[in-house]
Amino acid sequence: MSDHPSRDLAAFAAELKFADIPAPVLRRTEDLLLDWFGSALAGRGGRPVEIIEQFAQAMGPADGPSEVLISRRMTSPLFAAMVNAASSHFAEQDDLHNSSVLHPATVVFSPALAVAQAIGASGRDLLTASVAGYEVGIRVGEFLGRSHYKIFHTTATAGTLAAAAAVGHLLKLSPEQMLHAFGSAGTQAAGLWEFLRDAADSKQLHTAKAAGNGLMAAWIAQRGFTGAAHILEGAQGMGAGMSTDADPSRLTDRLGQRWATAETSFKFHASCRHTHPAADALLQVMTTNKLQPEQVKRVVAHVHQGAVDVLGPVVDPQTVHQSKFSMGTVLGLIANYGQAGLSDFEQNYRDPAVVAFRDKVEMQLDRDVDQAYPARWIGKVSVTTNDGAILHCRVDEPKGDPGDTLSRPELEAKALRLAGFSGAATPQEMQAVFERLWHIENMEKVGRLL
Repeated sequence: MSDHPSRDLAAFAAELKFADIPAPVLRRTEDLLLDWFGSALAGRGGRPVEIIEQFAQAMGPADGPSEVLISRRMTSPLFAAMVNAASSHFAEQDDLHNSSVLHPATVVFSPALAVAQAIGASGRDLLTASVAGYEVGIRVGEFLGRSHYKIFHTTATAGTLAAAAAVGHLLKLSPEQMLHAFGSAGTQAAGLWEFLRDAADSKQLHTAKAAGNGLMAAWIAQRGFTGAAHILEGAQGMGAGMSTDADPSRLTDRLGQRWATAETSFKFHASCRHTHPAADALLQVMTTNKLQPEQVKRVVAHVHQGAVDVLGPVVDPQTVHQSKFSMGTVLGLIANYGQAGLSDFEQNYRDPAVVAFRDKVEMQLDRDVDQAYPARWIGKVSVTTNDGAILHCRVDEPKGDPGDTLSRPELEAKALRLAGFSGAATPQEMQAVFERLWHIENMEKVGRLL
C-alpha cells in the first residue's frame, strides 16, 4: 500500500483521460447524469430548496454563465452548484453507491455542470470530470467506513472531495494542485445525522455546501492556495477525526481498473435507500400471497446496522421528508398502494391505513444482512398474518442495483415523473433534454439544458 494515498488519488483525478474510461462506464455515466437531472428538477417547490435558492438570489449575481435548473435563471457557478445540489437531494430519488453509502450525483454533477457551462467545456470534458468525481468520492466514502456513517452524512463529507475532484479536473489542475484542492475540501467536510430526529432541513444544506465547498477548494487551488497534503490519512486528517475503522487501502483500490462509477445504483422508491431492500421483499410477499394490508398482523424487517442508525430515530414522522426515513411508513405505502413514489408520500403518508400498517412494523438487526452490508444491501422480511402464518422473503439485489438496474426507457420514465411532480419541465422539454444527454459525448460545449 502507498504511504501517501491522498497524493495517489489526487494524481488519478487530475490525470484521468477520456480515452482511459471504458465505453460501458461512459454510458453508465450518461445514465447517472440523466437520472440526476430528473432529481434536480423534482426539488422545485420544496421549501428548503427554495430558501437556498432565495439565499443564492440575495447573495449571488443576478446573471452569470451557469444554470439553476429549478428557476431557469443564470448565475455564478458557485450558486448554481449549491442550488442544484440542494434540489437534487430533496426528493430522495438520487443515486447511491452501496459500499461507500454515498449519493454521488448530487455532489458531482451539480458543481461539474455549473463549471462546465462557465468555462465552455465539452461534453467529453464533463463526462471525464464526473467519472473522476465519482471515483474519488466513492473511495473516500469506503475509506471512512461504517463508523463514520453512524454519525456523519457521508454525502456531505466525502461528497466535498468528490466535488473538488470533478471541478479540479475541469479546471485542469496538476496532480499537486489537486492534492491541495483535496486538502481544502477535506478541512471543510461536515454534515451530521442529528437533523433526522427533528425533521430539520439540514440534508439540503449538506449537499449544497459539499458542492460549493468542493468547487471553491478546486478554484483556489488553481490560483496557488495550499491545503493539507495528508488530509485523508494524516494523523489529524479526516480518517483520524471522523472514523474509528478508516482503511487507507480503500483510497487507491484498483484505480483505473475497478470503475466504481459503474457500481452505482439507481433509486426506485422515493425514500431513503435503507428502506428499499425491505420494501422490495415486502412487495414480493404481498403480491405472491395475494395479501391485503388488513390481513397482516406484524412485519419484521431484518436489517443492517446502518438502517437502524438512520431510520431508528424516526418513530412518528411529522413531515413528508421525514416519512421517507420511516421504515414503517414506507412499508405501509407498499402494502396499501404497491409503491412508494413521490405522490404516494405527499398524499398518503398520514393515511390512517398507512399509519396502522406502520405501527405493525419493527426493525431487527440481522447478523447475515449486517455482515453483507455495505457491499450488499439484502432485503429480508418476516410477515405474520392474522391466522398465524409466518411468511418470509429475501431479496439479494433491490431494484435499481447494478444486477437489477433501470433501463434507459425506465430512467426516462422516472425523470418524466420527477419533472411532472414538481412542474419544472414539460414532457416535450424533457424529451429534448434526453436527446441531448444521450449524445452529450459529441457536444463541443455544454450549454444550457433548459
